[in-house]
Amino acid sequence: MDERDALASILRRHAVKGRTITPIPRLGLLRAESNNVPAPAFYEPVLCVAVQGAKRLFVGDAVLTYDQRHFLVVAVDLPVMAAIVEASPEEPYLCVSLRLDRLAIVDILSSLPPAPAVDEPVGLAIGTLDRDLLDPLVRLVGLLDRPAEAAMLAPLYEREVLYRLITGPAGPVLRQMVVHDGRLARVERAIAWIKRHFDQPMRIQGLAEIAGMSPASLHRHFKAVTAMSPLQFQKQIRLQEARRRLVAEPQDAGVVGYAVGYESPSQFSREYARLFGAPPSRDAARLRGLGERAAPEP
Repeated sequence: MDERDALASILRRHAVKGRTITPIPRLGLLRAESNNVPAPAFYEPVLCVAVQGAKRLFVGDAVLTYDQRHFLVVAVDLPVMAAIVEASPEEPYLCVSLRLDRLAIVDILSSLPPAPAVDEPVGLAIGTLDRDLLDPLVRLVGLLDRPAEAAMLAPLYEREVLYRLITGPAGPVLRQMVVHDGRLARVERAIAWIKRHFDQPMRIQGLAEIAGMSPASLHRHFKAVTAMSPLQFQKQIRLQEARRRLVAEPQDAGVVGYAVGYESPSQFSREYARLFGAPPSRDAARLRGLGERAAPEP
């Protein structure tokens, strides 16, 4: 049995349908037994490894897929549309997620030689899943079978996972996360403001001042990190929140649109339908009927 088969075997025992929060800090599992319609998801800094099946992300204009051969690393808070595209009851989608610990990354980097600076910040990356990364990941997730050992060994195995990421092709993504006042950090300040004030009007000049960049520089680096402009990012946050509210409780679409920042009901309905494929009320009713078939995170 190779590392991928061993990891899949552990997940079959411990991952229930949907998300599983494990007793190991920052470690989560995901299991799905059918393909999903694209649904909004919000990724925080995380490593995702799909050991069986595949998931597709729609990030701005980009389309990314991670599967048994590829992992996903996300360095910033990022709204996406996500769909599980390979899953069945016989061969469910099985995924391990590990939220990235910035302090651990700083500590590892402090013991490594400096690396060349990255010309353009990057917010996420797809990497090839190799044995060097799989080996410590199997040992980390395998502690679910040996909970008495987890308190002592989980931090060591997690550190090795991060070391393999940092010293591999995805290393520049993780290195940027901890550079004080680097371009990624400045973009993150803009992201944080949009998340807190998504329902308010946004001035690019004011957002650029928050980020400590010129408007042109912010636009360029923001799009390099998130695959979206600041306005597209805000629109994603607004529409995801509107969809969440409409699905949770039937409400007047115009009222919900106004609550998330739209002054024009027609513009809200038009942009909602463009993103989700149907007008607000019809889409929400369909999702309430689908229930668990909406794609869970990550």
